[in-house]
Amino acid sequence: MPVSLKQIRYFIAAAESGQISQAAVDLNVSQSAVTAAVQQLEATLGTRLFERNPGGVALTPEGNRFLLHGRNILAAVDEAVRLPRLSGATASGTVRVGVTYTVAGYFLPRHHRRFMTHSPGVVLELYEASRDVIEQALLDRALDIAVILVSNLLARDRLDSETLLRSRRRLWTPPEHALLRQERVGLADVARHPYIMLTVDEAAKTAGRYWAHAGCRPQVIFRTSSVEAVRSMVAAGMGITLLSDMVYRPWSLEGQRIETRVVEDPIPTMDVGLAWRRDADFSPATRAFYDFMSLAFMGGTQD
Repeated sequence: MPVSLKQIRYFIAAAESGQISQAAVDLNVSQSAVTAAVQQLEATLGTRLFERNPGGVALTPEGNRFLLHGRNILAAVDEAVRLPRLSGATASGTVRVGVTYTVAGYFLPRHHRRFMTHSPGVVLELYEASRDVIEQALLDRALDIAVILVSNLLARDRLDSETLLRSRRRLWTPPEHALLRQERVGLADVARHPYIMLTVDEAAKTAGRYWAHAGCRPQVIFRTSSVEAVRSMVAAGMGITLLSDMVYRPWSLEGQRIETRVVEDPIPTMDVGLAWRRDADFSPATRAFYDFMSLAFMGGTQD
């Protein structure tokens, strides 16, 4: 099995933080995704890269050697992305970028920083709005491009899109919840427990579709547009929820633990991507932003 760049990135994050859980937070993925990537990497290399201990992880001698190679590999990839021939590091101008709430808070910031380093002559003007407002602004040419949940896109006949990240939805529970002890969990099992429903970025509409497909309904005790409110309520034992790995963090703001579990019923991923007017003629600055984001992900998936 070939080694992937994702495995290397996750390994380096774990090595630098000394904790799988902290690496997951830094990478904006689930803890299980980091664990799986490291285990797959160790299996491919045929050696242990970490020693596990109660306080986290520590590099083995083999892990220290691979860390140097891994950093060199990522540096080479980063340099390739920076090459002027890919999108023009000398590009200049302003790009009007629409973003939705979830994208603005949980996805864009670290990529924005990297793009500013990659293309210092380009200015990104960011506008936060709902998906329908952003779609209309793209059609009206008030925006050049958008980073939104393309899984919610409606005007597909007039807008083009490219998925950057597919983030799996999982069950969130407090520690020791009864569902964590079950061998298998389905939506019918989840429906027997109090449920916290997120509403921002059409989350409730999306949830309604896959709940209806399963033929059952959640026992919603509270609806909120705040991801942090959901996180705190779940951690405190008020209810459970289903949300994407992109917004998952293992701890609430109060420092209480949140566990995750895969649900067996078919649940769509939350897809983040780029959207633009189908007949748009990208300026050099917009092309630089598009190329950078597209090359940075190349169809990535959060497992």
